[in-house]
Amino acid sequence: MQIEPIAFFRSPLKEKFGTPRQAGIAPGLPGTVEFCKGFEPAMLDGLEGFDYLWIIWGFSLNNPNAASSAKVRPPRLGGNEKMGVYATRSPYRPNPLGLSSVRIHAVDAAAGRIEVLGADLVDGTPIFDIKPYLEYADAHTGIRSGFAAEAPGGKLRVVFEDMPFAVSEPLRRQLCEILSQDPRPAYHDDPERIYGLNFDGRNVRFKVEGDTLIVLEIS
Repeated sequence: MQIEPIAFFRSPLKEKFGTPRQAGIAPGLPGTVEFCKGFEPAMLDGLEGFDYLWIIWGFSLNNPNAASSAKVRPPRLGGNEKMGVYATRSPYRPNPLGLSSVRIHAVDAAAGRIEVLGADLVDGTPIFDIKPYLEYADAHTGIRSGFAAEAPGGKLRVVFEDMPFAVSEPLRRQLCEILSQDPRPAYHDDPERIYGLNFDGRNVRFKVEGDTLIVLEIS
């Protein structure tokens, strides 16, 4: 079977660093599914009656020369312990496909667009299929979740140093959602190290001291 993208994702996040590690943990992060080849507006009839959507997509930023392994080191385990690749959500898999549940914000069938919130996809991600999320079939409570049973640890407090220009409230809110999750690799803990995040064409520079993330500059 050969599959081709039916759409591409548009996001303010242009690279892997800083992109949420799971869908839904930055619920206010906007994004757009833009349909392409073979799209007809009738394909979206009825979708406006749903609140959530499944997106099946490809890990387009994977190193094309990197092979998948039987075991990987999940960041949730500090990168120190190996697990079978099928027990993880590692991007390096025999078939590099991702699955994300996102909230539908608006459906514009005429324009071939779906505005969504809370995606964990970078800009330009190819999308291979979408399906409506069904609460009665897709939501399961009281289940086991292996080594990822607990939600990630406490969020970082995000503070903004004095900026040479005002940071709009929507931008501040979106950055807080992303940065509070601590985008650094799990093994980084240097309070003097300066990090850079590309967000919607802006270079966001920050550092982390203890449980506080300090935004130093937005240019």
